[in-house]
Amino acid sequence: MKVVVGLGNPGAQYANTPHSVGFEVVDRIAAECGADWEEKRQFKCLMTRATLAGQSVLLVKPQTYMNLSGESVAPVVKYHNATAADLVVVQDDIDLAVGKLRIRKAGSCGGHNGIRNIIERLGTQGFVRIKLGVGKDKSNVVGHVLGKFDPETRAVMNNVVEAASKAVASVISEGPDKAMNAYNGFDAKIPV
Repeated sequence: MKVVVGLGNPGAQYANTPHSVGFEVVDRIAAECGADWEEKRQFKCLMTRATLAGQSVLLVKPQTYMNLSGESVAPVVKYHNATAADLVVVQDDIDLAVGKLRIRKAGSCGGHNGIRNIIERLGTQGFVRIKLGVGKDKSNVVGHVLGKFDPETRAVMNNVVEAASKAVASVISEGPDKAMNAYNGFDAKIPV
């Protein structure tokens, strides 16, 4: 079974922030599939099952706060007899410009503490990440990722979230290579 994890921070104060765009993507997928979130305390997450691209998938929103995401993700993967190869993680990326989307099949955490914790808890870097560009403020990185989107950036991010939800479906149905070919050049700021 595929496990699709959206990273973010729980709580209304973190909604509409760069660090919680992963939540937005899995929320969109759940809504499109008519799936309802359930609290799963044993996994420290909200979880739902959905049919995506003709396959049954688990959608997961860790409720551990970003830096401890692996405390939720690793037990979910292990309990459901999945492997890292079955895992797709949707995350923010401050090293990508706002509006960009990038899919990677594996690799280091790239300085992302949520990904770092997942790698540590799973013991492998071998899982797909879908990265949503949120840009960065070099003088105040924490303030940037936890600050609210301004209206102009929010409009761009709405398009990125939509594209990322389609990219997740592409990874599930066609595999990461085809999804990378289709989405790694995506830029929401460029009119279609």
